[in-house]
Amino acid sequence: MDPYHGFSVSEIQRYSRHFSLAEVGAEGQAKLREARVLLVGAGGLGSPAALYLAAAGVGTLGIVDPDRVELSNLQRQVIHATSDVGRAKVASAGDRMRALNPEIRVEPHRTRLDSTNALEILEGYDLVVDGSDNFATRYLVNDACVLSGRPWVYGAVLRWEGQLALFAAPDGPCYRCLFAEPPPPGLVPGCAEAGVVGVLPGVIGAMQALEAIKWILGAGTSMAGRLLSFDALRFSSREIRIRRRPDCPICGESPSIEVLMDYDHFCATGEHRNFDVRMTENRGSEPDSASDGGRVAPEITPAEARRKLGQTTPPLLLDVREEWEWKVSNLASEGAIHVPFDRLREALADLPSDRDLVVYCRTGGRSAEAAQFLQDLGFNRVSNLAGGLARWVRELDDDIPVA
Repeated sequence: MDPYHGFSVSEIQRYSRHFSLAEVGAEGQAKLREARVLLVGAGGLGSPAALYLAAAGVGTLGIVDPDRVELSNLQRQVIHATSDVGRAKVASAGDRMRALNPEIRVEPHRTRLDSTNALEILEGYDLVVDGSDNFATRYLVNDACVLSGRPWVYGAVLRWEGQLALFAAPDGPCYRCLFAEPPPPGLVPGCAEAGVVGVLPGVIGAMQALEAIKWILGAGTSMAGRLLSFDALRFSSREIRIRRRPDCPICGESPSIEVLMDYDHFCATGEHRNFDVRMTENRGSEPDSASDGGRVAPEITPAEARRKLGQTTPPLLLDVREEWEWKVSNLASEGAIHVPFDRLREALADLPSDRDLVVYCRTGGRSAEAAQFLQDLGFNRVSNLAGGLARWVRELDDDIPVA
């Protein structure tokens, strides 16, 4: 029997530090070479995870991401370079991974993961590392992994805080054991609205890669049944125990979820529902309600809003983003006005109550709250731009930069 499992001299040199570890060695490195890992997202979390898994010699790495590299990505998405702006993220990331380690195979999936393709894409992989930044994808990943019998490594970041866990391991809890249903729109801000310190996704993404490597090797104690919460400002962490729930809607004793579905209509549209830290404070499983029972403002698509802008009495576009976001890009050419979300109350007298109002932000989170706030105050002709400026740019005008 070959004690080096067919590794070439150059490979032994490349992985020499692994060969020196009792928990890895040639046998463990062979396990890494045979492993197939799917990365969902080539962004802030996916960047370090992809680089470290490639460097570690994980034989096949798939990447799912529909987006192109934007300048605003580069503060944290370190797998991409300035010269990659405008390129597909899966192409940029794939080039970087192959340059780092030509011994691995990279499989790009330039598509949005949804209920129609998730099980088919997951079929070719042993483990999923989720770097998505929205609840809709996160619930889809969880459900697809549970239904197909695959574990997945969870990571999330916001502002200065991050989380890590392993879900859907054999006999372990899934994401729904912690959060049975998606939170209502507007409850949790995202990185675009609340910000994130650029190095934090590097910390959590590297932890995700480490957890994936441990799982492949069968080394150490996994994060199954545990949620790590990391506070970068205080440089402190705490651990929350998670138990598998008998009444879990997908992995419990009598599951009610048997097929995949898309959750965009639960979580609103876009990239803004992407963090769970404060939902784990002093409570059991399901998120608290985002409102006190008030009405929810309707949504309007960019295409429908553009059509209405051509009418005799067009709607007024109301941008509720921050000042710096407005300076980077806006819809002033379409007649938009700018009132930051936190100054909305003092500007009420300047807003028409007898004209259609279309409120927008980057991806629809802040504007959903703003639209509902206005509706509750008697603005009955208000709607939220579904997907925000990001969707407008994606569908109608890709020359507009989105910060």
